[in-house]
Amino acid sequence: MQNNDLKSHIEEEIDISEIFSKIWKNKFFIMSLSLIVTSISLLYVLAQPNIYVSKSILIPKDQGSQPSLGGAAAIAAMAGINLGGGRGDIDIATLFQNLLSDYSFNKPLIVKYNINQLLQPKTIEKDLVFAPNGIELYYFFQSFSTGKKKKSYEETIFETFRKLKNILSVSKDKKSGGITLSATFTDRFITKKLVEIYLMEMSNYIKKLDLKEIDDQVHYYEQELQRAKSLDLKENINQLLSTLVKKKVLSQAGEFYMVKQLTKPQVAYIKDKAGPKRALIVIVAFITSIILGIFIVLLKEFLKKDESFSIQNEDERYKFLNE
Repeated sequence: MQNNDLKSHIEEEIDISEIFSKIWKNKFFIMSLSLIVTSISLLYVLAQPNIYVSKSILIPKDQGSQPSLGGAAAIAAMAGINLGGGRGDIDIATLFQNLLSDYSFNKPLIVKYNINQLLQPKTIEKDLVFAPNGIELYYFFQSFSTGKKKKSYEETIFETFRKLKNILSVSKDKKSGGITLSATFTDRFITKKLVEIYLMEMSNYIKKLDLKEIDDQVHYYEQELQRAKSLDLKENINQLLSTLVKKKVLSQAGEFYMVKQLTKPQVAYIKDKAGPKRALIVIVAFITSIILGIFIVLLKEFLKKDESFSIQNEDERYKFLNE
């Protein structure tokens, strides 16, 4: 039993040494492949401009507690009206995320602020920041993208919308409840501008919807007040109307609806880039290319052995049939 284990161990050592022998034999192929892949990745990352982030941190407004409204609250609840603090119970971050992913909301903004032109390479090239000698490579690769088929206006707007979905993001800190609206893009000036535009427009959009809803409710209860005969009912409806009017007045307070701006978006410092991580990309490409080269060498050796084994089996079969 011990002899079998020793024999197996010796065979394993022979196999491993044979593998290393094959790798060493093909070292120039592996080195050449690694050099090519690493060089291509280096040229690629040098041609990529720096990526910057601009963000604004928001805090949901504390609407405070409302006084007891008695029967008015019950009537409002039956009518589907919230007499609390407005939208304090709704996840504002989710509302913002839904708006960012809604084409019908984004399309008018793209047209209004001419964002499709704002994100064009010709517009942003003057503000791009590169690694040393990277700008020459950038223009070299850009030269291959000229002469593309012109797109329709609608296609351009939709393509801009898809770009914005990758540029803009909303996140929420579960512990503090703070909301971060951020833009990540190659132009550090445009990132700030996009955060300002979307914060204002999303706030105004939700505010407009809420004010319309409040106006509809006020109109409805004013009609009900005229038809009411009971003094108690009239008193409850008056409380309802008073609360709705207060909500409307409070909605006008502050720069943004439902949120307070803790920090304003800033133009990122030129050295404060978020990407690309050039050194990491090149290192990963180098290691991957070596692994790929070793795999190709071992695969070739395996195919050779498999082919020689098949030929040997054919020869033995031929001899057996002739005998």
